[in-house]
Amino acid sequence: MATLNDRVLDNGLTVLGAEANRVDICSSEPTTYAAATSTLTLGNETSISISAPADASPNGRKVTLAAITGASVTGTGTATHYAITDTGNSRLLATGALSASQAVTSGNTFSLTASDIRIPDPA
Repeated sequence: MATLNDRVLDNGLTVLGAEANRVDICSSEPTTYAAATSTLTLGNETSISISAPADASPNGRKVTLAAITGASVTGTGTATHYAITDTGNSRLLATGALSASQAVTSGNTFSLTASDIRIPDPA
């Protein structure tokens, strides 16, 4: 069985923290940058904070996207996922399901609880 040192996992997570500068709430899970920031987006926030890598439970490594409050809703619909992007390089860096669907209306604001992004140890 292959194993990876925490340094290898941390480098991937460090890139996420260093390059990510936007989070969007989306109507479904995006698979491309364009889908995350245009086709499926219902709102976004550009003041985001991602923690340094740390131990994850039950294994692996993680970073945490800090909670977001008062972010702009730009579309009307039901948000089911979030997407973290690097707008300078047009890259989709990470996606995840929201803990619960959230109905949103353009012109309002949205909030997200803190979310862990995890790389598990190889099985």
